[in-house]
Amino acid sequence: MNSELLIVIPAYNEQDNIENVVEYIIGNYPQYDYVVVNDGSKDRTAEICRANGYELLDLPVNLGLAGAFQAGLKYAYTKGYSYAIQFDADGQHRPEFIQAMLNRIKEGYDIVIGSRFLNVRKDKSARMIGSRMITVAIKLTTGIRVSDPTSGMRMFSREMIKEFAQNLNYGPEPDTVSYLLKNGAKISEVQVKMEERQFGESYLNILGSARYMIRMLVSIILVQNFRKRNK
Repeated sequence: MNSELLIVIPAYNEQDNIENVVEYIIGNYPQYDYVVVNDGSKDRTAEICRANGYELLDLPVNLGLAGAFQAGLKYAYTKGYSYAIQFDADGQHRPEFIQAMLNRIKEGYDIVIGSRFLNVRKDKSARMIGSRMITVAIKLTTGIRVSDPTSGMRMFSREMIKEFAQNLNYGPEPDTVSYLLKNGAKISEVQVKMEERQFGESYLNILGSARYMIRMLVSIILVQNFRKRNK
């Protein structure tokens, strides 16, 4: 372990992106440790990682983002990292913003979100309307405004790493953020910029995005009231 921070990179069928993403981190940000969590990919993602000697957790089956990220957080917890950041394998997240997020979380926060909309207005697309609705739902249920609740660039403190590592029902989604806020977690946001996906297609198409937004809203407003917390 060379760093207090671990970059967790869940990857499913990212053979066209993973090498560029990891090599950029290695070449430009060697102060951070990283691990690729291959989520049972059916393409050459794991093969490319092994050939290049990347730090790799190779899951034998596809667990989905929640399972893959949790595997990465278990790794971070076992290795003793103080902080961990969720980082996309498709080239959208930019590592130059990690230090600002790390500085912020050290001020005493449990979660820091890399926000696209802290100082930038959302457009009027259907996806952004859904994001606004999730922001409102979190505000209504927790009293806290999160400007970019669907951002996948999230940093967690050691205490939050432990929560994810030891609770099987935790996924890195807006409803979990809402739940953690209800349980006393302190959250902040840092303005970031993100790129478009470099290659391949996102699993969230128009229909998938609509279903995701509806599921998050129902979960935040209703389901989280009944969620059990393991001790």
